[in-house]
Amino acid sequence: MEEENCISFPALGEPAPDFEAETTQGPLKLSELKGKSWVVLFSHPADFTPVCTTEFIAFAGIYDQLKALNVQLIGLSVDSISAHLAWVHAIKEKMGVAIPFPIIADLNMKVAKKFGMIHPALNSTAAVRCVFFIDDKGIMRAMIYYPQSNGRFMPEIIRMVKALQTTDKFKVSTPANWQPGDKVVVPPPRTAAEMEKRPTEGYECKDWYLCFKKV
Repeated sequence: MEEENCISFPALGEPAPDFEAETTQGPLKLSELKGKSWVVLFSHPADFTPVCTTEFIAFAGIYDQLKALNVQLIGLSVDSISAHLAWVHAIKEKMGVAIPFPIIADLNMKVAKKFGMIHPALNSTAAVRCVFFIDDKGIMRAMIYYPQSNGRFMPEIIRMVKALQTTDKFKVSTPANWQPGDKVVVPPPRTAAEMEKRPTEGYECKDWYLCFKKV
């Protein structure tokens, strides 16, 4: 029983687990996106369910913002391609929203298990709501897990992508409640000499180890 309930999770800072899968837009191999774009991979419990439908509409709403950030959005559930296609069609027909991103069919839960999407205490045959942020080098940078009962907040997904890309571009960190345009945190001094020099470097410092700047 313990082995059956054991969940493996991808690790931050390591290569994201590679996979090949069928999607609503044809075959997809995750590693083929390496060097081309960032990836936001998200899972949902099931097609034709209320909360998931609201989320798919919401994800469609941020698709262009993600695309502008060089992010490929990919959905997944443990349903079939035919179920995905029927659901996408229904969303467009009933709610007037086209779903522009591919949706992975994962009936055998192969991808879901690689990414720790199946949490048996909640449901052994449906994925929880996960979001994985993978950079253009194929490295897992962030993960957010939600229960099946609660939908995600799309502005946080956009914010996280921008925070990670800001960190990479400027070699800085982002503080609590950071929003694009806010000041960022510069790396703390690593030697006594650097600490003594810090007040002269033009940063806004609260203490020797906590300094901010605009980027």
